[in-house]
Amino acid sequence: MARQSRISTRLSAASLVHLGAPRLADLLIEAGAGNANLKRRLRLELAAEAGPEVLALEIDKRLTALAAARTRVSWRKRGELIEDLEAHRRMIVERLAPEAPAEALAVLVRWFDLYPGLAARVKDTKGELVVGFETAAPDLFALAETAGEGAARELSDALRRRPQDYGRWIAAAGDAVSPDLARSFLASLDAASRKTPAGRNLVRRLADKAEDLDLWLSLVTPEQAGSPDIAADIARRLLAAGRVIEARAALETALSPSPSNRRWTFGHSPKEGAPRLTPAWEAASIDLLDAEGRRDEAQALRWELFERDLSAPVLRDYLARLPDFDDVEALDRAFAHAAVHPDFEAAMRFLMDWPAHREAAGLVLARPREARAARSMGADWAARLAQRYPEAAEILGYQA
Repeated sequence: MARQSRISTRLSAASLVHLGAPRLADLLIEAGAGNANLKRRLRLELAAEAGPEVLALEIDKRLTALAAARTRVSWRKRGELIEDLEAHRRMIVERLAPEAPAEALAVLVRWFDLYPGLAARVKDTKGELVVGFETAAPDLFALAETAGEGAARELSDALRRRPQDYGRWIAAAGDAVSPDLARSFLASLDAASRKTPAGRNLVRRLADKAEDLDLWLSLVTPEQAGSPDIAADIARRLLAAGRVIEARAALETALSPSPSNRRWTFGHSPKEGAPRLTPAWEAASIDLLDAEGRRDEAQALRWELFERDLSAPVLRDYLARLPDFDDVEALDRAFAHAAVHPDFEAAMRFLMDWPAHREAAGLVLARPREARAARSMGADWAARLAQRYPEAAEILGYQA
C-alpha cells in the first residue's frame, strides 16, 4: 500500500507552502493573466520589497491613470474598481506609511483626490464608493497625526480645495481627528474658506473636533437655530459646558416661530401654529430642567412622554431617578398604562422589548381582536410567547 501523504489538500497558507516558491510563482502568473487586479497587487508587492520610493511611484502611476480615465464604470465593473482602490489604500497605509509617513500621507491625499472624478463616472446606486472613501477617512487623519507638520500642510490644502467632501470625511473619521489636529486645520483656513455653505460646514465640523464651542456656535445660522433638533444639539453642548442660561435660550428659540425658522413650524407664517417639536428637543428640555434644579418637573415630563410614546428608554430614565421600592410601584403603573394604551402595536412592542412577557400575554388575551390583526411583528411575538403563554401565542397566529 502506498504511504499516505501528510500534506493537506485544504487551501491554507500552511498547505500552499509545500508547493515551493517556484511553483507558486508560476501559479500566480497564470492566475494574473486573467485578473488585472491581481497583476496590480503582485506589482505592488514587488515594489514594496524594493523599497518605499519604488512603492510610492508604483501607487502614484495607478492613481494617475485612474484620475485621467473618462470611461463610465458600469455596475458590473464597480466591484472590481472598488477592490482596486482598497488594495492601493491598504498598501499606502500598511506598507508605505511605516517606512515613509510623510510620503504616504501625500500619496493618500492623492488617493482621496480621485473621489470627484470617480463619483461622476461610476454607477454607484448602492453607495459603495461613498462608503469606501468614508471608511478610509480615519486612516487619512491618523496618518496626518504622525506625518509631521510639513506633510499635514498638504492635507490642509486639500481641505480648502474640497470643503464639502472633507467636511463629510472629517465626520466619518471620528476620533481619528484629534482636537490638536483640528485646531491646526482651523489655523490654516483663511476667512475666504468660510464664505460658502460648504466652507462653513467644514469649519463647523473642525470646531466640533477642536472642542471650540464658541466658534461652533458662531457658525449656526438663525434658520438652523430654529430647528428643534439643532436647538437641542446646541442646548446639550451648552449644558455640557455648564452654560445653563444659554441652553434655555437655545431651546426657546425653536419655540418661538419667526421668519428665520419658518420651515420648522406647522404653517407658513409665525402666526400659524407652534413649531414641530421632536424627541431630541424634548429630551434636551428634560436635561435642562435637571440642570436648573427643577427635578420634580423633569420627572413629571419624563412620565408624560412615556405615557404618550411608551418609550422604554424614557421609562428607564424615569425609574432610575426614583427612590428604592418606588420604582417597583411605578413600573406596575407603567404596565397598567400600556395595557389600556390605544395603540395596541406600540403597547405590545414596549412590553415585549422591556421584556414583560406576562403582561404582553395578558394584553393579547384582553384585546384579542386587535391581536389577530395582521402586523409585522406578530409572528415573532407569538414565537417568543409560545412556550409559556400558548393561548396568547395562538391568538397571535402561532403555528408549531
